[in-house]
Amino acid sequence: MILDSLSLLLTVSNLIYMNLGLLLGMIFGAIPGLTVLLCIVIFLPLTYALDPIPSFMFLLGIYCAGSYGGSISAILIGTPGTPHATATMLDGYPLALKGKAEKALHIALSASTFGGLFSAFVLLLFAPQVARLADKLGSPDYFLICLLGLTIIAGVSGKSLKKGIVSGSLGLFIAMIGLDPMTGATRYIFNNINLYSGFDLTICLIGMFALSEVLKKGTVKEVVHESRGREGSWKIEKSEYKRMALPSFVAAIIGVVVGLIPGTGASEASFFSYNSAKNMSKHPEEFGSGSIEGVAAAETANNAVTGATLIPLLTLGIPGDACVAVLLGALMINNLTPGSTLFTDNAVIVYAILIGMVFINLFMYLQGRFLTRLFAKVVSVPMAILTPLIVVFCFAGAFSVNLSLFDVFIAVMFSLLSYVLIKLEYPIVPVLLGLVLGDTTEENFRRSMLISNGSAEIFFESLSSIILIFMTVFVLALIIRQKYFSKKESGKNA
Repeated sequence: MILDSLSLLLTVSNLIYMNLGLLLGMIFGAIPGLTVLLCIVIFLPLTYALDPIPSFMFLLGIYCAGSYGGSISAILIGTPGTPHATATMLDGYPLALKGKAEKALHIALSASTFGGLFSAFVLLLFAPQVARLADKLGSPDYFLICLLGLTIIAGVSGKSLKKGIVSGSLGLFIAMIGLDPMTGATRYIFNNINLYSGFDLTICLIGMFALSEVLKKGTVKEVVHESRGREGSWKIEKSEYKRMALPSFVAAIIGVVVGLIPGTGASEASFFSYNSAKNMSKHPEEFGSGSIEGVAAAETANNAVTGATLIPLLTLGIPGDACVAVLLGALMINNLTPGSTLFTDNAVIVYAILIGMVFINLFMYLQGRFLTRLFAKVVSVPMAILTPLIVVFCFAGAFSVNLSLFDVFIAVMFSLLSYVLIKLEYPIVPVLLGLVLGDTTEENFRRSMLISNGSAEIFFESLSSIILIFMTVFVLALIIRQKYFSKKESGKNA
């Protein structure tokens, strides 16, 4: 059967569609506002006339390359092309400012390829078995997973934990704006119809990280451009590979686990992994100022999600995120019904798609290696030219999400909010975490309370819930310990 699947997969047309999808995904992922979802939706009609395998090679190429593409703009201009590249930006952009943009891009590419291959092999070998485990999780488990995610706020709060908590709470409040997920009642919209669906994460990102960066640069008199040149070799040293090995492996596991759970996504996996890498590192002081471990962990995790999200899709028909939901539609168009019968009735086609995920990640690495030097040339563009281009792309990206000028206004408002918070020395990343996790946390908590008639005992009833509680306590203990020793160390140096 494997040989039959390979013979179906390894055709010239399949390889062409695969690489075309990778190139488009990389481009759309790298441009803030032009999301991977938008790319898949735009080009989905082109696949209607194709057979299932070339159709899926093309769409999966876009999906996988988009996860890596977001890191390109995150590293080069401090603007995440996709929401899950925000964790990569925390250390990738500082590396670019130190003249190591090309090295940061190569680290991101290598880590993305490793994460993608790891999840592709998990998908190929363990799809039905792993999906059954994920299917046993209920609303209490989803809430506890989100709670575990919110503990990361303590890890990315900088010097002041109090300010980090305030920023995180602000993000949670902003996530509440719109329709109540349980009752459908409106909340904090002030009779504005544009706020019914809340704030789109892409628009918030454009304002918080791209336009606010332009505002910051406008108030700085010195030219930062000179520090963004090339410094040293772009090649990753053996010692650096050793430093990245353990964080990348742990991040790959985190990415697969998060990808298995519908409703979560690459953003959560990236921040989970980034925080884990920081806790494990012998050099935690480097995080936030150019840590190669931080870049490697974040990029490994967000690409490890890609293969894992296909497991519940193919075995249960449950899409893990919006992109995979479009892929579900592509499955149905090709008369492939997800479920246990998919692996028996269409085994050769399905395994050709699964093996294709391995080839997609290998070709992504080859394309990335070829294009990285071209991407890295962005750092040689004078800021006087680059800044207006960033603003134009940001406004175009914000408008393109819903074809609404109101979204452009929202992006500007979020840039002003971000600028004020930075000036007051409040961290921005906790706001993003609150935005990302707010809806899922609230919805699953309230659903759990309805199921248990208001009893908190529901969170202690299953083994999975107890394990998640212990993990949350353990992570909090690690963060508090790290904060204590870093404060003690800074006290000695003072």
